[in-house]
Amino acid sequence: MKRKGLSVCFFLLGVALAAQSSESQRVSPAQLMAWLTAGVPSGRLVRIVQERGMANVLSKEQIHQFEAVGADRNLIRTLSDWKPSPSSSATGEIPPPLLKAAADAKAQRFHEAELALRPALTSNPGNAALHFALGGMLIRQERWDEAFDEISLAAELMPDFPENHNSLAYIFYRLDDGPNAIAEARTALSMDPQNAEAYQFLGLALYSNGQYAAAVHAFDESLARDAGNPDTYYDLGITLHAAGNQFAAITAYRQAIRLSPGFWEAHSNLALTLHEQKKLDEAVAEYREAKRLAPEEASVRNNLGNTYCDQGDFEAALLEMRELYRQHPEWGQGHGCLARAYMSKKDYSNTILELQLAVRQNPTSSTEHRLLGEAYALDDQLEAGVRELRLAVALNPDSDAAHQGLGTALFRQQKLAAAETEFREALRLKASPDNHFALAACLMTMDRYDEALSELDTAARLDPGRRLYRARREELMKLIKESNSR
Repeated sequence: MKRKGLSVCFFLLGVALAAQSSESQRVSPAQLMAWLTAGVPSGRLVRIVQERGMANVLSKEQIHQFEAVGADRNLIRTLSDWKPSPSSSATGEIPPPLLKAAADAKAQRFHEAELALRPALTSNPGNAALHFALGGMLIRQERWDEAFDEISLAAELMPDFPENHNSLAYIFYRLDDGPNAIAEARTALSMDPQNAEAYQFLGLALYSNGQYAAAVHAFDESLARDAGNPDTYYDLGITLHAAGNQFAAITAYRQAIRLSPGFWEAHSNLALTLHEQKKLDEAVAEYREAKRLAPEEASVRNNLGNTYCDQGDFEAALLEMRELYRQHPEWGQGHGCLARAYMSKKDYSNTILELQLAVRQNPTSSTEHRLLGEAYALDDQLEAGVRELRLAVALNPDSDAAHQGLGTALFRQQKLAAAETEFREALRLKASPDNHFALAACLMTMDRYDEALSELDTAARLDPGRRLYRARREELMKLIKESNSR
């Protein structure tokens, strides 16, 4: 008996969602519910109802059903205030399987929503709205090929529905096919020039193509039509950041958060941009809010830990990173941050272990090999240190830090001529006070006092506030006097 009843429901669903191929046709309650289920914004649905009208009178129960599955106040008010025309028929059925799919979609149970929709399509494969709703559930599950098939079928059945092309634009964008994403978004706009979502997806497509200025313009056009969409502000922020406009990106992320305070991705991206601007306290506050909203999100804890490291708050960094690896033992990043925290405690053994993991994660990184080599040297494992530092130099011959690190390790091995060569190469690449000072120390040990004094004078001139340079210069002057007095 249950199976027979379900079949009747799916038959009613098929009848209620008969495909419509012209915008002049009125919208049924079931069709509107399918579009809402698929994620068509409520503001767009309001405009569809206003332009086409409703084919059926909505009961109070049906209006409550729309409200229960996420229709916003404007859509509910539009449906409640709708005055049926003489041609409107009696209340149209919204079958239980569609209501279940809508409820599952609102609760982000997209696979369950898909399972509710599939049998209905088997019973009535010609329903454009059902194909569109199913495509929307497949998009949420990132099953791009299947979603493309369903949305393409919906577009064939209802070729003048712009949202079909919006969805195709998004699918192409996620598949890194910028040109086709742009083409689909522009097709949607040719059908409906006021379609905010089409401009949003056009912006995403242009962003993926590296056309940042055009993308920003598209997002601005979208916001001019729907200023209340936090996702568009978020996408705008990402694009502005990619274009190098950090200040404007921060403004866009803050707008997204104002509209949707629980938008953890916006908090996280805002924190990242603040971190880049060296506003570390503000960055920590945003990362902590993102962590509160999404406590299981590994990237947030990783970035928060790195920010603590940059603040010099190594205890907080250790706590954050340990919790990250407890929650996500497979997580491969953050070992450099942990190494810095252990280094601050002079815990060289754990520093080396973390840097070995970092090197394994990124074997072609000169920086990781350099840091590991320096840690080995600090732990008096000079041979291992020189080996890693030579690798660092080989991977990036233009790194003054790698040459200086190798020179320091060779200096400690008393290979002074080789150390001098590395210090001079570091100085050639970057005439910094530290590089002058390192060369001076080497030259002093080789009893080449006049050359060492010249290097110390240069270091002190470049950084007059550094007391170490003056102290070492005074020490050298004493050596020179003692040498001359003999």
